[in-house]
Amino acid sequence: MKYTVEVDINLPLAQVIKLFDNTDNMYKWMDGLQSFEPLEGTPGEVGAKSKMVFLSGKREIEMIETITVKNLPDEFSGTYDAKGVYNLVKNRFEARGENQTHYITEQEFQFTGFMKYLAFFMPGAFKKQSLQHMKAFKKFAESQVSE
Repeated sequence: MKYTVEVDINLPLAQVIKLFDNTDNMYKWMDGLQSFEPLEGTPGEVGAKSKMVFLSGKREIEMIETITVKNLPDEFSGTYDAKGVYNLVKNRFEARGENQTHYITEQEFQFTGFMKYLAFFMPGAFKKQSLQHMKAFKKFAESQVSE
């Protein structure tokens, strides 16, 4: 399954990138993030692997993030590997004038086991979740005072 989601953030590109490129900020906008544990490399840099644990309802979801490309603002890509789900994510940021940034993510999911059935019957749920994360980042970013 592949799709793209987009959102406009009412901040200059440089400020958006500064907020996005700080792993400490993830707890401030990633709903349900319980822990972020670096496993290899420097967090947020190409080649870095980290274990992320999310709480979704009463269910704990563990995934391994691997950063594959870091060329901000043009691209920040990674893979997210969880039980039954392999997700490739490409993030891009484009300036829209002085005080607005267009944030685009391209998502590609591969499923195994039970998750294949869930994805088949509820494909919109994945896109909705991706958009929720983007909107949460937008809300967080727009709430920050420019330094």
